[in-house]
Amino acid sequence: MTPNDASPDAELQVLSERLQHACLARRRSVTTAESCTGGGVACAITDIAGSSEYFETGYVTYSNAAKIRLLNVPQATLDAYGAVSRETVMAMVAGACRESGADVGVAISGVAGPGGGSAQKPVGTVWFAWGNVQTQQAECQRFDGDRRAVREQAVRVALQGLIRWLEEA
Repeated sequence: MTPNDASPDAELQVLSERLQHACLARRRSVTTAESCTGGGVACAITDIAGSSEYFETGYVTYSNAAKIRLLNVPQATLDAYGAVSRETVMAMVAGACRESGADVGVAISGVAGPGGGSAQKPVGTVWFAWGNVQTQQAECQRFDGDRRAVREQAVRVALQGLIRWLEEA
């Protein structure tokens, strides 16, 4: 079965198992800093038995206040760029790694819908960042579908990016 033929749950399991293998093989720990996915990435990771060997802490920072308080995202960054931005997710992933002590992390912030979108950031816009305290890489994706579909696609991309980050390190 190819990933395109798999159910969303089966695909997430395969990705989470690949992440587990990559973390254990490289002796790396991972953390998550999630907004629009509401803990979906952490859930997918911890659905795999043995995940406590490389996953200790995940953050769901849905509000700007939580991003500031838990991840030390600067208020100035949020004021200048907004929560759904390259700058914010890069600060989120760096903060999550710093606060948790994890070797690598992922941050996600987006507009899952059905409301909340704008001309500059329509529903389905999701920013991701992968990295650690010193180095981050960010990208923006635009997903189609309802709120659930946007969130599911974002979880998948987040896991794929973590795997890629670990395998290319």
